[in-house]
Amino acid sequence: MVDDELRDPVPRTPRDEVRRRLIAAASRVFEARGYADSRLEDIARAAGFTKGAVYSNFGSKQELFGAVLGAGSEDELSAVRSGTAGADDPSSAADEAARLVARRIVDESARGQLGLEFAAQAARDERIRSVLAALRREQRAAAARSVAEVAERTGARPAVDPEVAALILHCLSNGLSNDHLVDPESVGPEQVQQALATAIRLLLGPTPSD
Repeated sequence: MVDDELRDPVPRTPRDEVRRRLIAAASRVFEARGYADSRLEDIARAAGFTKGAVYSNFGSKQELFGAVLGAGSEDELSAVRSGTAGADDPSSAADEAARLVARRIVDESARGQLGLEFAAQAARDERIRSVLAALRREQRAAAARSVAEVAERTGARPAVDPEVAALILHCLSNGLSNDHLVDPESVGPEQVQQALATAIRLLLGPTPSD
Protein backbone atom coordinates (compact mmCIF):
# COMPACT_ATOMS: atom_id res chain seq x y z
CA MET A 1 0.00 0.00 0.00
CA VAL A 2 1.29 3.42 -0.92
CA ASP A 3 2.29 5.44 2.10
CA ASP A 4 -0.15 8.33 2.68
CA GLU A 5 2.78 10.72 2.93
CA LEU A 6 3.80 9.83 -0.64
CA ARG A 7 0.43 10.51 -2.16
CA ASP A 8 0.10 13.62 -4.30
CA PRO A 9 -1.73 16.36 -2.39
CA VAL A 10 -5.21 17.23 -3.60
CA PRO A 11 -4.83 20.45 -5.60
CA ARG A 12 -6.56 23.44 -4.08
CA THR A 13 -9.13 25.18 -6.24
CA PRO A 14 -7.79 28.60 -7.30
CA ARG A 15 -9.44 31.48 -5.50
CA ASP A 16 -10.71 33.06 -8.72
CA GLU A 17 -12.39 29.79 -9.66
CA VAL A 18 -13.98 29.50 -6.22
CA ARG A 19 -15.41 33.00 -6.54
CA ARG A 20 -16.65 32.34 -10.07
CA ARG A 21 -18.43 29.15 -9.02
CA LEU A 22 -19.95 30.77 -5.94
CA ILE A 23 -21.25 33.72 -7.96
CA ALA A 24 -22.73 31.38 -10.60
CA ALA A 25 -24.39 29.21 -7.96
CA ALA A 26 -25.63 32.25 -6.03
CA SER A 27 -27.18 33.68 -9.19
CA ARG A 28 -29.17 30.47 -9.73
CA VAL A 29 -30.29 30.20 -6.10
CA PHE A 30 -31.19 33.88 -5.74
CA GLU A 31 -33.21 33.83 -8.96
CA ALA A 32 -35.07 30.69 -7.88
CA ARG A 33 -35.82 31.73 -4.29
CA GLY A 34 -35.34 35.48 -4.06
CA TYR A 35 -32.82 37.26 -1.89
CA ALA A 36 -34.58 36.93 1.47
CA ASP A 37 -35.26 33.19 1.21
CA SER A 38 -31.86 32.16 -0.13
CA ARG A 39 -29.46 30.53 2.34
CA LEU A 40 -25.69 30.60 2.14
CA GLU A 41 -25.57 26.87 2.97
CA ASP A 42 -27.58 26.07 -0.16
CA ILE A 43 -25.47 28.37 -2.33
CA ALA A 44 -22.23 26.84 -1.07
CA ARG A 45 -23.55 23.33 -1.62
CA ALA A 46 -24.68 24.17 -5.15
CA ALA A 47 -21.17 25.44 -5.92
CA GLY A 48 -19.52 22.37 -4.39
CA PHE A 49 -18.03 24.12 -1.36
CA THR A 50 -18.70 24.64 2.32
CA LYS A 51 -20.34 27.69 3.85
CA GLY A 52 -16.91 28.78 5.03
CA ALA A 53 -15.87 29.33 1.42
CA VAL A 54 -18.58 31.96 1.08
CA TYR A 55 -17.44 33.88 4.13
CA SER A 56 -13.77 33.68 3.18
CA ASN A 57 -14.46 35.10 -0.27
CA PHE A 58 -17.35 37.51 0.28
CA GLY A 59 -17.80 38.03 4.00
CA SER A 60 -21.59 38.12 4.01
CA LYS A 61 -24.76 37.34 2.10
CA GLN A 62 -25.07 41.02 1.23
CA GLU A 63 -21.61 41.14 -0.34
CA LEU A 64 -22.21 37.93 -2.28
CA PHE A 65 -25.43 39.31 -3.69
CA GLY A 66 -23.67 42.52 -4.60
CA ALA A 67 -21.08 40.45 -6.45
CA VAL A 68 -23.87 38.70 -8.39
CA LEU A 69 -25.36 42.02 -9.47
CA GLY A 70 -21.90 43.39 -10.23
CA ALA A 71 -21.05 40.44 -12.47
CA GLY A 72 -24.25 41.01 -14.41
CA SER A 73 -23.45 44.69 -14.84
CA GLU A 74 -19.95 43.93 -16.06
CA ASP A 75 -21.33 41.47 -18.63
CA GLU A 76 -23.80 44.08 -19.86
CA LEU A 77 -21.16 46.81 -20.11
CA SER A 78 -18.81 44.47 -21.96
CA ALA A 79 -21.56 43.58 -24.44
CA VAL A 80 -22.41 47.24 -25.03
CA ARG A 81 -18.78 48.25 -25.51
CA SER A 82 -18.23 45.39 -27.93
CA GLY A 83 -21.45 46.09 -29.80
CA THR A 84 -20.78 49.80 -30.24
CA ALA A 85 -17.07 49.49 -31.03
CA GLY A 86 -17.71 49.57 -34.77
CA ALA A 87 -20.17 52.47 -34.71
CA ASP A 88 -18.72 55.55 -36.41
CA ASP A 89 -21.56 57.96 -35.64
CA PRO A 90 -23.54 58.78 -32.46
CA SER A 91 -26.88 57.63 -33.86
CA SER A 92 -25.61 54.16 -34.73
CA ALA A 93 -23.91 53.83 -31.36
CA ALA A 94 -27.10 54.92 -29.58
CA ASP A 95 -29.25 52.43 -31.49
CA GLU A 96 -26.93 49.51 -30.80
CA ALA A 97 -26.44 50.34 -27.14
CA ALA A 98 -30.21 50.69 -26.69
CA ARG A 99 -30.84 47.37 -28.42
CA LEU A 100 -28.37 45.51 -26.22
CA VAL A 101 -29.52 47.04 -22.94
CA ALA A 102 -33.20 46.59 -23.82
CA ARG A 103 -32.63 42.93 -24.64
CA ARG A 104 -31.05 42.34 -21.24
CA ILE A 105 -33.83 44.21 -19.45
CA VAL A 106 -36.48 42.09 -21.17
CA ASP A 107 -34.69 38.73 -21.34
CA GLU A 108 -33.25 38.85 -17.82
CA SER A 109 -36.28 40.04 -15.91
CA ALA A 110 -35.48 37.67 -13.03
CA ARG A 111 -32.26 39.59 -12.40
CA GLY A 112 -34.18 42.86 -12.54
CA GLN A 113 -36.62 41.53 -9.96
CA LEU A 114 -33.73 40.62 -7.67
CA GLY A 115 -32.25 44.09 -8.04
CA LEU A 116 -35.59 45.63 -7.14
CA GLU A 117 -35.89 43.39 -4.07
CA PHE A 118 -32.36 44.27 -2.97
CA ALA A 119 -33.00 47.99 -3.42
CA ALA A 120 -36.20 47.79 -1.37
CA GLN A 121 -34.38 46.08 1.49
CA ALA A 122 -31.58 48.66 1.33
CA ALA A 123 -33.98 51.22 2.78
CA ARG A 124 -34.08 49.25 6.04
CA ASP A 125 -30.70 47.54 6.15
CA GLU A 126 -27.52 49.60 6.39
CA ARG A 127 -25.32 46.69 5.30
CA ILE A 128 -27.35 46.19 2.13
CA ARG A 129 -27.40 49.94 1.49
CA SER A 130 -23.61 50.23 1.71
CA VAL A 131 -23.12 47.33 -0.72
CA LEU A 132 -25.70 48.65 -3.17
CA ALA A 133 -24.44 52.23 -3.02
CA ALA A 134 -20.88 51.16 -3.84
CA LEU A 135 -22.11 48.96 -6.69
CA ARG A 136 -24.19 51.72 -8.23
CA ARG A 137 -21.34 54.20 -8.01
CA GLU A 138 -19.18 51.75 -9.93
CA GLN A 139 -21.91 51.22 -12.52
CA ARG A 140 -22.35 54.95 -13.08
CA ALA A 141 -18.59 55.53 -13.32
CA ALA A 142 -18.28 52.76 -15.92
CA ALA A 143 -21.21 54.18 -17.88
CA ALA A 144 -19.63 57.65 -17.79
CA ARG A 145 -16.41 56.26 -19.23
CA SER A 146 -18.38 54.55 -22.00
CA VAL A 147 -20.24 57.75 -22.88
CA ALA A 148 -16.95 59.65 -23.05
CA GLU A 149 -15.34 56.96 -25.20
CA VAL A 150 -18.22 56.88 -27.69
CA ALA A 151 -18.32 60.68 -27.89
CA GLU A 152 -14.59 60.89 -28.56
CA ARG A 153 -14.66 58.13 -31.18
CA THR A 154 -17.70 59.42 -33.07
CA GLY A 155 -17.00 63.12 -32.71
CA ALA A 156 -20.21 63.76 -30.80
CA ARG A 157 -20.68 66.80 -28.59
CA PRO A 158 -22.45 65.52 -25.44
CA ALA A 159 -25.29 67.67 -24.16
CA VAL A 160 -24.09 67.21 -20.56
CA ASP A 161 -21.01 65.95 -18.75
CA PRO A 162 -20.50 62.17 -19.08
CA GLU A 163 -21.13 61.75 -15.34
CA VAL A 164 -24.54 63.41 -15.63
CA ALA A 165 -25.35 61.41 -18.77
CA ALA A 166 -24.42 58.23 -16.92
CA LEU A 167 -26.68 59.14 -13.99
CA ILE A 168 -29.61 59.79 -16.33
CA LEU A 169 -29.12 56.55 -18.26
CA HIS A 170 -28.57 54.56 -15.06
CA CYS A 171 -31.82 55.80 -13.54
CA LEU A 172 -33.69 55.39 -16.83
CA SER A 173 -32.60 51.78 -17.32
CA ASN A 174 -33.51 50.92 -13.71
CA GLY A 175 -36.90 52.57 -14.11
CA LEU A 176 -37.57 50.78 -17.39
CA SER A 177 -36.59 47.48 -15.80
CA ASN A 178 -39.01 48.07 -12.92
CA ASP A 179 -41.88 49.15 -15.17
CA HIS A 180 -41.31 46.20 -17.49
CA LEU A 181 -41.61 43.87 -14.51
CA VAL A 182 -44.88 45.50 -13.42
CA ASP A 183 -46.46 46.13 -16.84
CA PRO A 184 -44.71 44.13 -19.58
CA GLU A 185 -47.60 44.62 -22.01
CA SER A 186 -47.26 48.41 -22.04
CA VAL A 187 -43.50 48.54 -21.41
CA GLY A 188 -42.32 45.85 -23.77
CA PRO A 189 -39.14 45.36 -25.79
CA GLU A 190 -40.01 47.99 -28.40
CA GLN A 191 -40.90 50.67 -25.87
CA VAL A 192 -37.82 49.98 -23.74
CA GLN A 193 -35.48 50.14 -26.72
CA GLN A 194 -37.10 53.29 -28.12
CA ALA A 195 -36.88 55.10 -24.79
CA LEU A 196 -33.22 54.19 -24.34
CA ALA A 197 -32.26 55.08 -27.92
CA THR A 198 -33.98 58.46 -27.68
CA ALA A 199 -32.25 59.32 -24.41
CA ILE A 200 -28.81 58.21 -25.60
CA ARG A 201 -29.08 60.18 -28.84
CA LEU A 202 -30.08 63.35 -26.99
CA LEU A 203 -27.32 62.93 -24.41
CA LEU A 204 -24.59 62.23 -26.94
CA GLY A 205 -25.61 65.33 -28.87
CA PRO A 206 -24.73 66.23 -32.45
CA THR A 207 -21.50 65.73 -34.31
CA PRO A 208 -19.45 68.76 -35.43
CA SER A 209 -20.81 68.33 -38.96
CA ASP A 210 -24.44 68.64 -37.82
